[in-house]
Amino acid sequence: MPESPYTDAMEFSEHIKTGNVEDVVLRRPFHQPTKGTLCVTGHHLIFSDRDGHNSQPFLLLIRNIDAIDKSVENLLGYSKLFSSTGPSQRFDISVTPCVPSASSGTITLKCKDLCVLQLDIPGMEECLNIASSIESLSSLETASEMYPFFHRPAGLVLQDKWGLSSTEQDYAGMKELHDRWRLSYVNRDFSVCPSYPPAVIVPHSIDDETLLKVAKFRQGGRFPVLCYHHEKNGMVIMRSSQPLTGTNKKRCKEDELLLQAVIDGSDLGYIIDTRSPQQAQQARMTGGGFESKSNYSGWKRLNRQLERGKVLQESLIKLVEACGDSSHNVDRWLSKLENSKWLSHVQAALAAAGLLAECVERDGHSVLIHGTEGTDTTLLVSSLAQLILDPGSRTLAGFLSLLEREWVQAGHPFQQRCAHSAYSHTRLRHEAPVFVLLLDCVWQLGRQFPLAMGFSEPLLLRLAKEVYASDYGTFLCNSDQERCATGLKERTHCLFQSLLRPSERDLYSNPLFEPTELAIWPCVQPQSLQLWKGLFLRWTDDALHLKEAQEAIQNLVVECRRTLYDYIENIEDRELK
Repeated sequence: MPESPYTDAMEFSEHIKTGNVEDVVLRRPFHQPTKGTLCVTGHHLIFSDRDGHNSQPFLLLIRNIDAIDKSVENLLGYSKLFSSTGPSQRFDISVTPCVPSASSGTITLKCKDLCVLQLDIPGMEECLNIASSIESLSSLETASEMYPFFHRPAGLVLQDKWGLSSTEQDYAGMKELHDRWRLSYVNRDFSVCPSYPPAVIVPHSIDDETLLKVAKFRQGGRFPVLCYHHEKNGMVIMRSSQPLTGTNKKRCKEDELLLQAVIDGSDLGYIIDTRSPQQAQQARMTGGGFESKSNYSGWKRLNRQLERGKVLQESLIKLVEACGDSSHNVDRWLSKLENSKWLSHVQAALAAAGLLAECVERDGHSVLIHGTEGTDTTLLVSSLAQLILDPGSRTLAGFLSLLEREWVQAGHPFQQRCAHSAYSHTRLRHEAPVFVLLLDCVWQLGRQFPLAMGFSEPLLLRLAKEVYASDYGTFLCNSDQERCATGLKERTHCLFQSLLRPSERDLYSNPLFEPTELAIWPCVQPQSLQLWKGLFLRWTDDALHLKEAQEAIQNLVVECRRTLYDYIENIEDRELK
């Protein structure tokens, strides 16, 4: 039986001041205002339609809530309720003389999937209690307290294998590499690199003792490891973090030896640094740095600056603000869109990925890519380059395996980067929408090559929502080490496995998919890039009509294909008879 959202309320009772309120009015996009009962559980808000127009209650995962705005009337006698309010929360409070029996309040919930909901609650005390409960429950930070540890979907059991593949399985499928590359378990207990998986693929001639020394020379222990092998010419893509050369220009002969082993027998390799030359130079002042020409003579360094961290998060905030502009002034909207610089980030990411793919496919050279930590823009560019080069990564299963390998296993700190989305009032800490930027870039690829991708836009939209708030454990924690420590793989279900179930495949597959063995080279000119309306304008009326049209087209194509398959089967049956 699937876990009921009501069953977790007792465990979180200390956070819930008011559990049920009657006569609440829910206002949400694409629906008429509805009156009913609101229930607060440990992980969900559950709204039941009083008139019974909707047979299923409306469920909202509390972790999906990014910000809460409160507006209450008749605060006389209730001022003490605000004494414990924290400075990080913002309140929109209007005071209107009225009798207590007519008191009411409104809570506006701004969600991480960019949806905005409104709850009109009779009774100010109930309103404030509900808001306080939501604030407390939405700020839980311990992974094991989150809903994936309680979710038990029908058709899946915890004993199922967690994930789609492993480093060992990936290596087993690269038989042509086995003479020059090997599996290393130097990080089996995560002591060498906390953000790497237990097994990695490294040059055969480099032993584990050498890897230990290289790890100390790379930030966070992220020494160069193989992430992609190009079957056409045998070249590889590796990724790492920055070298710790510092102001004294320290050397690590073991690091130089490892990189030389990668290009052994070749004349040149490329290092793509996702920082500007100035940023790389400045990194030396704090102990970081870059590979010098004199010590890495077989490698040529290329810089392609990609923004990260606070800059990227603020860009998302400005973009969402522009998309929510209700002034209907086109010039103002376009100005806000340009000032957000979001499409500039999309352009830069695709251009860097195109450069990497060009080095491998057209120039025939192996590439090492890194930025500072190697957990953000490094993964962004390596993933996009593989989509450009590798036909297998463009299937539904291949794309999900790519995300698992290059993001989940490779140590992207999901829980830190996706703690908040575009509406939060809290001060930025580690948030950055790098994964959302990846999904946007993939959408741009799919728009430019509509037949080349085996998956459709609904999959990307689903992933954009799941990465911030999910029923599944795939995007929880910041590394494999944390997942092992919390028992996540034994106690939660895997999103990617769920998406590949037959019932889900039809929803997320591209019915027009025509596989090609050719690389797909994106155009990155500004006029070739568009705002991803399906994500950033998904709660507008225009988006609703577009979604309905897309579903109708997909159903039509699926039906046509089924008819064609039935026709072919009938012909074959006749021939056999």
